Amino acid sequence: MTEPAIILIVDDEPLNISLLEQELEDIGYQTIPAASGPEALKRIEAGSPDLVLLDIMMPGMDGFEVLSRIKAHDAWRHIPVVIISAMDDMSSVIRGIKLGAEDYLPKPFDPVLLQARLSNSLERKRLRDTEQAYLKGLERELQIGRQIQLDFLPGELPVLAGWDIAAYFQAAREVGGDFYDVFPLDNQNKIGFMVGDVCDKGVGAALYMALFRSLLRAASGQIAAGADDLAILRHAIETTNNYVATVHEQATMFTTLFYGILDPATGSMIYVNAGQEPALVVAKQVVKAKLKATASAIGLFPDITFATGRYDLEHGDTLLIYSDGVPDALNEAGDTLGMEHVAAIATEPLPDTARAMVGRVAEALFEHIGSAQQFDDITLLAIRRTA
Repeated sequence: MTEPAIILIVDDEPLNISLLEQELEDIGYQTIPAASGPEALKRIEAGSPDLVLLDIMMPGMDGFEVLSRIKAHDAWRHIPVVIISAMDDMSSVIRGIKLGAEDYLPKPFDPVLLQARLSNSLERKRLRDTEQAYLKGLERELQIGRQIQLDFLPGELPVLAGWDIAAYFQAAREVGGDFYDVFPLDNQNKIGFMVGDVCDKGVGAALYMALFRSLLRAASGQIAAGADDLAILRHAIETTNNYVATVHEQATMFTTLFYGILDPATGSMIYVNAGQEPALVVAKQVVKAKLKATASAIGLFPDITFATGRYDLEHGDTLLIYSDGVPDALNEAGDTLGMEHVAAIATEPLPDTARAMVGRVAEALFEHIGSAQQFDDITLLAIRRTA
């Protein structure tokens, strides 16, 4: 059974309170009296009523002040307030409405009109409460989704003698489509690593992010022991591409991807850049190379060939891979950060560690964004061969 609505009656005239109490209780409402503005605020603080019937003309703290304080309070502002005013005092009614009152009740009040005013205000409050409950539930679901997505990212990065690895990830919304991974390959002294960016944003992109990352990781370990890096790389890319492009053809979801396989002993690396931003190889405050796209994005068309690239990382080289949320970041004026600026930041003469690299790029990026809203996911991965 639904609990009766609780109405706070605020009036300095005991007779008015008595008349309203009798009328409201006859039609099934619970009432709480308050003979002054300060008492009304104490009553609200003790337990928020469902609605406030508020007289305007009161000594000391008048109804306008009470109304202003209610609407300025984060926890109270959504309590509907119906002001009580004489029929010939429309200026007070208008002022009350501007301050946030939902409706007004003319004096002397008519019982039918009283019930109609209260019913309308309480129904709006009920609808709003339902909406807020739904939004809180949705927010909770998104928080769970965000945690699940973070669980798909590596909790710890591999520690390799002679190598330094660091990553940075920041979704534009609760969940996003960017992902990264660094993992040892089965039965080999090699490391697989990737940075991907699924098209679109939000929940849909996050679901496909999990799919792409899981397929790539699983397919990388399916090939027979002893296979060379090129065979592993192509098998992982082509298996993932063919699955998404055929099974999920109607969704038209794809990802750009930089996926490399590294031999830590020699620094030799083979990679596919499937439509991702050019990765930078930086050493001694100089960009030594830009590893540009070798193929199109993954998941669009089945049975296509993905060209590969090779690079040998020397001692002191840092490989910086990033999603397009970095160079495309917008500031308040609508200007992008730009790839040239990313390269300039990466070559600044600061401590040569992978963590310092991703840290200073992320810091400069958010300085550029300023008070503007982050509109795209941001992912950075730095792999450095120590000097």
